[in-house]
Amino acid sequence: MEDAKTKIKKDVKKTKKELKQESTEDKAKEYLNQLQRLQAEFINYRQRVEKERLELIKYAKEELILKLLDVMDNFERAIDAMKNAKDVKSCMQGVDMIFEQFRKVLENEGLQAINAKGEMFDPYLHEALAKEESDQDENVIIDEFQKGYKLKDKVIRPAKVKVSGGKKNE
Repeated sequence: MEDAKTKIKKDVKKTKKELKQESTEDKAKEYLNQLQRLQAEFINYRQRVEKERLELIKYAKEELILKLLDVMDNFERAIDAMKNAKDVKSCMQGVDMIFEQFRKVLENEGLQAINAKGEMFDPYLHEALAKEESDQDENVIIDEFQKGYKLKDKVIRPAKVKVSGGKKNE
């Protein structure tokens, strides 16, 4: 009898062990399935975000272009008016007004002109094309060949300048 009890206890332990092992394998399979689903969801998310990003880039300029179309329309009107105009001064005033409209559109989008003439040379804002002695201190900008611009806080085109090499020796 004792032998049968021991055998039954061993069978029960073995069965419990097998059940526990099966339970662990089931959990492992379940975790693997969850992981695979999450991985697939993440891949889909990443692809969707990339597609949205490309769409945003593709059409990001639309608003700015719509604003610039008004400026372009005014230039076309000015050109038509200049073909038959006899008063150059009024044509110049019209072009100045259009230029001011154009400048304001760009300014409202975050474009800022970089001050150069009379300022100290800053290699982050200015590009020195020439250096000559002058009546200014050294490294003071004495001439501007081309305006520089920043878009918000980023320099998109440095000002091209002539820098003073110091005061002339007399």
